[in-house]
Amino acid sequence: MPKQSTRSRAGVGNTPRAPRLTAEARKSSILKAARKAFSETGDVNGTTIKVIAEHGGISEGIIYRHFESKDQLFYEAVVEPLREAVDKLVAASEVVDRDEPLSRERQLETLNGLYRQLISTLEELLPLLGLVLFGDPKVANRFYKENFAVAMDRLADAWRDVERRYGFEFESPDISARAVMGIALTLALESHHNNRFDRDRAVALATRGTIEGFFPPLPPAQRPH
Repeated sequence: MPKQSTRSRAGVGNTPRAPRLTAEARKSSILKAARKAFSETGDVNGTTIKVIAEHGGISEGIIYRHFESKDQLFYEAVVEPLREAVDKLVAASEVVDRDEPLSRERQLETLNGLYRQLISTLEELLPLLGLVLFGDPKVANRFYKENFAVAMDRLADAWRDVERRYGFEFESPDISARAVMGIALTLALESHHNNRFDRDRAVALATRGTIEGFFPPLPPAQRPH
């Protein structure tokens, strides 16, 4: 039998391999696969680790190296993108007036961007948010208290700090943050389910209404008798 050439052997031995993922990158890819699997089935119990592994092109064993259970995987699949989005929003709030004073135009621009970021994140998470918030009551209670409410409180604290830099005391940043989150969630639902939804118009009106007020006060003389 003819010997394999050195060149051929070298070619086989030097076949490039895909770079090995770091533990953090692997965990992130598993969460991405899990979000896709949970969203497609719309059911936590009906989504198996095997299905998630198939979505990620990996073995079930690799998943169990990073997550203790399917419940933990589901929980973090919802929590992580929400946490990342809030991290970005808080970071943006902290430097919003770093380069120039916060004018009215800058306020509108910043809030417009905040709404867009929130709506995009919430729309992506809608199927999983529905499962976690309106599924198992214990899971819902934990998620809301430990993550959703905490996210809104972090935004409120960031906004309070901005107001203080300008000599104002934010009267109710906690309620303001919840109002903004509620508007963003409603607009995410509209964007997801209404193919005639005009996101640019909605965000512009929501931004202006949040800063200037949604309903103008009516003078007594103009009220119908």
